Amino acid sequence: MEEINKKEYETKEELYKDLCKTLTALIRDEEDWLANLANSSALLWMMLKDINWAGFYLYKNNELVLGPFQGKPACTRIELGKGVCGKAALAKETILVENVHEFPGYIACDSQSNSEIVVPIIKNNKLIGVLDIDSPIYSRFDETDKKYLEEFVDILNKYITYPDKFI
Repeated sequence: MEEINKKEYETKEELYKDLCKTLTALIRDEEDWLANLANSSALLWMMLKDINWAGFYLYKNNELVLGPFQGKPACTRIELGKGVCGKAALAKETILVENVHEFPGYIACDSQSNSEIVVPIIKNNKLIGVLDIDSPIYSRFDETDKKYLEEFVDILNKYITYPDKFI
């Protein structure tokens, strides 16, 4: 997979189609949920440009707890409704933030982050956690990112069987 490391693509759609295809190949035959989330965050880190954090927070005991990720050390626990991750988890909706410094209640784990996208992971109508990606670039994420990162999460849900503590 080294050959796809930050490869040049003609369009963002082409990049994301390749990302989703690669994710499917990477996780479809692996049964371990933790290994799949770890490889998924590494894949995002490897393929997406202009990001400084990519990973997961998992819903446990009524809060989000840090899961597999790539990037600098991060906040370990986030209350539902707090910060971008907590608000996306509570609303069960993707949140795109062009400028995190203007987001009410933003939790700064890395002072270099300027924009963020958070996609909730919902399986069988239950919150599993969130996919969180940060960028040092303002307005890094758009509706195309939203569409394909939601598809990325759909692929995770198709192939991953989460432990009962998440479902």
